[in-house]
Amino acid sequence: MKLRSMVVASVVVLSLLGVAGTALARQSAARAKTVHVTAKDYSFTLSPKTVHHGRVMFVIKNEGKTAHDFEIAGHMSKIVSPGKTTTLTVNLKRGHIAYKCTIDSHAQMGMKGVLDVT
Repeated sequence: MKLRSMVVASVVVLSLLGVAGTALARQSAARAKTVHVTAKDYSFTLSPKTVHHGRVMFVIKNEGKTAHDFEIAGHMSKIVSPGKTTTLTVNLKRGHIAYKCTIDSHAQMGMKGVLDVT
């Protein structure tokens, strides 16, 4: 009887932990409103690659040797000189949102991608 009680208690605890973990993951996703963008010659790296819809701040750091900008959903950052950082805040709807560098032919050279917005 004692063993059975311990097994039942263990199952209950594990179930509660699973529910709590799911709730915490959802809260974290809901608060994930900052996307770090690293610009290099000629690529972008975004972290995270998926963000919750709503107001999102992009922190754009240029680690390349030429100037870059960042355009998403019709909004464009300031031009970012090498070694500098800027921010861009945009209200995003759900979907797959394209982004790119609008300077010269940088997008054609690889500075473009798609951000998943849930």
